[in-house]
Amino acid sequence: MLLKRLTETNGISGNEKAVRNLIIEEIKDYVDDIKVDKIGNVIAYKKGSIESPRVMVAAHMDEVGLIVSKIEKSGLIRFMPVGGLDKRVLVSKPVVIGEDKIPGVIGAKPIHLQKGPERSKALSYQQLYIDIGASSEEQAKSNVKIGDYIAFDSKYVEFGKDLVKAKALDDRVGCSMLIDLLKSETNISIYGVFTVMEEVGLVGAGPAAFEIDPDIGIVLEGTTCSDVPDVDNHLTATKLGAGPAVSLMDRTTIFNKKLRNTIVNLAEENDIPYQFRRTTFGGNDSGKIHLAKEGAITATLSVPCRYIHSPISVMNKNDYKNTGKLLKLLIAEIEKGGLM
Repeated sequence: MLLKRLTETNGISGNEKAVRNLIIEEIKDYVDDIKVDKIGNVIAYKKGSIESPRVMVAAHMDEVGLIVSKIEKSGLIRFMPVGGLDKRVLVSKPVVIGEDKIPGVIGAKPIHLQKGPERSKALSYQQLYIDIGASSEEQAKSNVKIGDYIAFDSKYVEFGKDLVKAKALDDRVGCSMLIDLLKSETNISIYGVFTVMEEVGLVGAGPAAFEIDPDIGIVLEGTTCSDVPDVDNHLTATKLGAGPAVSLMDRTTIFNKKLRNTIVNLAEENDIPYQFRRTTFGGNDSGKIHLAKEGAITATLSVPCRYIHSPISVMNKNDYKNTGKLLKLLIAEIEKGGLM
């Protein structure tokens, strides 16, 4: 299954090569041109049969993770975060380090030895380390070096009623939907862009959008889902199983109202459940796409995912399928004209 392979492939921000290679292999026979730009974005062009606005559909390849910052004399590994991580969930998590995928586990001082204040707050990164089973600095350095990327060792698992747990659903769900779109038949030309380093500041989207100069930008995302206990209703951004999430605004973009209304109408006309993303936390690649050159109108379609930016996220397969369906309906609507 494509989504399984995508989520189980490691691609920390700035080190997306393995994900990029998988994507190129998947789409190479379905598009007219593929370019990898200087910073690693994949820009695929699928030529249509009719004149249309210049459409850019984007999903980011990278995931949050860690990077080796120091190797102690004891052989333990110090690290720094890459992207926004909740350090409260890191202790005891299994990881793999570097291209050789050296296994390790994140550790800390045992709770029996922690003093009162240490027990009452999240441990800092300075208090955490990775144990790879090395007994000395020399032994550790034979397997790991400073600057190696560290990914969570987490497998794709289907469980419960139509649920999936996996790492990097943000944003391998978007990559998977975009691959599926590029494999399908469309009458309009599409630039399918798989961006790098979104998690560390929307880095890849700006250069890609500058080159393409889109009229319309569609961002595909795995977004926060907070339908869990002790969260006020007004802070519940999305709910699992309630359908694709349509963004109103976020920290980087106020999304185009006409394009958003088109998406909502398509969902209602085709009996696709949908929801609005009801908070403005965070941002996505639209923050750079809508500012490129003379600007572009943008929209974001998201799959709600619990526990994003952690070693394991959870999504509903029906939300994923319906987001992909709504995306294709939107592309077909753009073919008809009238949005520009």
